Amino acid sequence: MSRKCQRAQKQNYCVVFIMAEDMLMVNISNQEPTDLHVSEKKHNKSSSRQKWTAKKTANGKRKASFENQDYGSAKQRKLNTQTDTKNEDQEASKFPSKLKASPKKGQGVHKGHDEPFIKTSSLFRNNPEIPDVFSPAVTQVKEKVFTTNTFQELDLHPHLVATLNKVLNISSMTSVQKQTIPVLMSGKDAVVRSQTGSGKTLAYGIPLIQSLQAVQPKIQRSDGPLAVVIVPTRELAQQSFQIFQKLLKPFTWIVPGVLMGGEKRKAEKARLRKGINVLISTPGRLVDHIKNTLSIAFSAVRWLVLDEADRTLDLGFEKDLTVILNALNAAGSTRQTVLLSATLTEALSRLTSISMNDPVYIQILEPSLSSQSPPSQQADSYAMPDRLQQYMVVVPSKLRLVCLAAFILARCKFERDQKLIVFISSCEAVEFLDTLLSTVLCGKSSTANKQKLSINFLRLHGNMEQEERTEVFQEFSQSKTGVLLCTDVAARGLDLPQVTWIVQFNPPSSAAEYVHRVGRTARIGARGNSLLFLTPSETAYMDVLANHNISLSEMKMEDILSTLMQDERFRGRGNWDKKKSAGAREQDMRERATVLQTEFENYVHGSAESVQAAKKALQSFVRAYTAYPSALKHIFHIRHLHLGHAAKSFGLRDAPQGLSSAVAYSTANKSAKKTAKGKDNNRPTIKLTARERVASLIRSEYTSGISGESKSKKKRTKKKKANAEDELTEG
Repeated sequence: MSRKCQRAQKQNYCVVFIMAEDMLMVNISNQEPTDLHVSEKKHNKSSSRQKWTAKKTANGKRKASFENQDYGSAKQRKLNTQTDTKNEDQEASKFPSKLKASPKKGQGVHKGHDEPFIKTSSLFRNNPEIPDVFSPAVTQVKEKVFTTNTFQELDLHPHLVATLNKVLNISSMTSVQKQTIPVLMSGKDAVVRSQTGSGKTLAYGIPLIQSLQAVQPKIQRSDGPLAVVIVPTRELAQQSFQIFQKLLKPFTWIVPGVLMGGEKRKAEKARLRKGINVLISTPGRLVDHIKNTLSIAFSAVRWLVLDEADRTLDLGFEKDLTVILNALNAAGSTRQTVLLSATLTEALSRLTSISMNDPVYIQILEPSLSSQSPPSQQADSYAMPDRLQQYMVVVPSKLRLVCLAAFILARCKFERDQKLIVFISSCEAVEFLDTLLSTVLCGKSSTANKQKLSINFLRLHGNMEQEERTEVFQEFSQSKTGVLLCTDVAARGLDLPQVTWIVQFNPPSSAAEYVHRVGRTARIGARGNSLLFLTPSETAYMDVLANHNISLSEMKMEDILSTLMQDERFRGRGNWDKKKSAGAREQDMRERATVLQTEFENYVHGSAESVQAAKKALQSFVRAYTAYPSALKHIFHIRHLHLGHAAKSFGLRDAPQGLSSAVAYSTANKSAKKTAKGKDNNRPTIKLTARERVASLIRSEYTSGISGESKSKKKRTKKKKANAEDELTEG
């Protein structure tokens, strides 16, 4: 008998090595084995029973990974811990690219046999190391929003000034209004660049109405459009229409109207026949009426306004704008043209040269820049509101969902009068997260505790019906608190009052888009905050923003997750709150985060429908991730994305099989179907540029709602033509 076995007998346990089917098994028991064969049979029976129970529990609903500490003797627990550590070290040496997780203080085995503990390894293990983020030192461009000048100083109609004071509660001008209104009242074309929320709508709306009300003889409804205002989104069209309605209260003979996708064309045609003097429209719907509505005429147009013109061009509406400009030019009327945006692009410069006559460039960025200088001489920097606090947080992919939920809880449960807008990359992800967060956080799920929390979750994206979009827009505008989950359809021009936080769950595709997103808060001198979510591989995006003089402060992930320690619904089984050490506090936070993640996963895996919705949301997220422009591919590349960790952020326990190939298949499948029909097999494939690819992916957010003739209708017309040709040949 060896020395080890003698020592084991003295300590009343024996280590037996068993060779079975080319495998080495270790049996540790606190009794001496009477027979080697008997112990081998017992081991095989117990192992098969353990496999069966493990399989049975895996099929059921997963609990928050709580387990009993009773493994056996203390030495066995020590042996298990050493084995786990050894395996982790071996795995790290095999795969050096996988960064080891930071050591977890207080995690592991507690003292005492009966004290339960929670395993946090699945959520806090194998995450990439969070790097130290150094925000480059930049000088942010500041823009003075308000001036001491009042509207009485301008040569405006007294009724218009009274409407501004009493209806809109505005007495003093903003900087952009002070510089723009006199230029437009003098009859010149203008290109206006100013920060979001600086009052650009009134900057062109006031001189437009001032000039129309002075027309003699008085304008009649039957005169048709005298002003055309083009905006990229339906919500912005609706908002601009409401502003014009208020401004035109004292001038009842001037009739405003709006055309946008989602509305009935028949009703719009009836309004056009009756007459609309100030026509506000999205580009797609206006082009449809130009082609199909005989009653629309532009012979009397005096004003053309392109609001958020850069976004209109970026979304692929350049052809639509060409159709609109050709229709206006064919009418032969002389007009005054205004282009407005918070950012100016090369495409906008081309449009300026085509559609404008010796325009005045007005930009409210730096006093040193002349208002007469062309865009080529303007600095490539963006002015941010003075009272906007900008933050960023680095969160591993696994923890993104939990971190977002904790942030929403911190603002909506433990603070008052907080109104959040959360920007998400795709319509499917908006739909899924709206259902998931409202169900779990508000206590509606069966696994949640009985405590219920009232958080008003709303959603807004391009795949919704227009009537529902309008209701959501109105409800969120009028509410004092709530969370709006949306795509970039809400990023441009919308004036949603009292928004306190802008959360960018998915980073924007450009610095200009970042400016427009955060511009939904801190409007007209109000306070506001923004938070940008980044993964450890995306931290270089900070340098991209710094190149445009945008600086962000870092917010720690641990500070966001610590909010869960105030919510008893997500309390773990450990009594960490009684201990004051930093390790105990960190372990308590991790346990609660794991409980919350388990709530999400239990809801998602509770039904086949929710699992399918999560898979669709994940696939749309990956598809959007591949659509970042080539200039940002070194930051946002699909190779940097861990699909398993990304699946965790959608409540899935594992990445769906074939997801990596599904993204390529979705685009390849369409071309395969076309070639299968045997038509145009030799036609060369059209390669899209990065901008065209982004535009095609998110164009549904901004389209008019009319896709032209359906495929079935086109097929029927082709068949009719073919039959007619056959009859002619037979005859």
